[in-house]
Amino acid sequence: MTQLAPAAVAAPSLRRWLASPLPALVVALLALWLALPPVAVRVPAVPLLVGAAAVGLSITAGRLGAGRPAWLVGGMGVLGAVVGAWATGVPEQTLREVISWPGLVVAALLVATPIAFAALGGVISERSGVMNIGLEGMMLSGAFFAVVGSALTGSWAIGVVLGVVAGVVLAALFGLFTVVFGANQVVAGIAVNFLALGVTGYGYAEVFGLGGSPIDLPKVPTVHLPTESLGPWGEAVSNLNLLVWLCLAATVAIHLFLFRSVQGMRLRAIGEKPAAADTAGISVLRTRMVAVAASGALAALGGAYLSIGYVGGFNENMTSGRGYIALAAMIFGGWRPLGALGAALLFGLAQALVLRVPDMSPAVSSLAQALPYALTVIAVIGVIGKAAAPAAIGIPYRRRER
Repeated sequence: MTQLAPAAVAAPSLRRWLASPLPALVVALLALWLALPPVAVRVPAVPLLVGAAAVGLSITAGRLGAGRPAWLVGGMGVLGAVVGAWATGVPEQTLREVISWPGLVVAALLVATPIAFAALGGVISERSGVMNIGLEGMMLSGAFFAVVGSALTGSWAIGVVLGVVAGVVLAALFGLFTVVFGANQVVAGIAVNFLALGVTGYGYAEVFGLGGSPIDLPKVPTVHLPTESLGPWGEAVSNLNLLVWLCLAATVAIHLFLFRSVQGMRLRAIGEKPAAADTAGISVLRTRMVAVAASGALAALGGAYLSIGYVGGFNENMTSGRGYIALAAMIFGGWRPLGALGAALLFGLAQALVLRVPDMSPAVSSLAQALPYALTVIAVIGVIGKAAAPAAIGIPYRRRER
């Protein structure tokens, strides 16, 4: 039997490796990481050369068929090189004070929690075939009514429950028009967002007046863990909000539900081939209504965390587009709960870095505010068309008479 030379065997493997955008992405991140603690390289040429290598790898991947993601990773290589070179000019002591990785990761988790809640809701809704653009409005409603319940009753638990109920009611209204009546899901979702914006704005003025929401609201408590002795990482996670832990638990629970249970399999089947699921005896309309209601509850939980768990009050339009970022996180995560959480953490990390930029350079602070939103656009452009969206998403179902 003729044996292939080692070079002949290695050539296809090398080609497959070069055709993937992953090596370029790793090198692009390396260009920035080298300039940050604990490495903290002080020579601008180093991140510039590493970034140039990332661009070269991305061009090679693009020519070998990687497509649009390769060119986006090349842009990240340029960004990593430029930001890394800029970071080498920041005093090292300032970098070490600002870039504390345990604190930065925990800050990213805190910022990402409302986005992750809404993204999980989007995963459930869209896995059933309903495109829920109204996550922003459901999150905003949850934030407002959580504050109202907490302020009027003196109980954060009642506030959370009232916020969730408000999200479910709004989701039920959205489901009535889209699932039952077959209205355009994008238009209905945008209408829900404007409705929530108007209702919460009016309610805010009526309930709290010019004085705004109380500053001594009962807030969702933190969960204390005796992990301070485990070092900086243990100390960082020793006092996290209860809803942060609930978000992490919900991610695992929803993943198990969707991919390890019969009910989850049925929900996914409805999102792929509703007619076949209907023929098998599964109620498409009822399942989709339940999925939409669950998405409203999860988005409202994110809003409740934002108002009475993180901020401690309510401001008009305080969600500030987080529902739309959650949609991007859901797409970026491939319509999977764990992927959506990871994408939300990526956006949270970007926001956490933005909050620390003024300490390093006030001059670029305003420009850096656009980073999370730019990352949202890049994520959607780079992933949409590549990730496997449910086949029946956005298509109203009409049962055929047998």
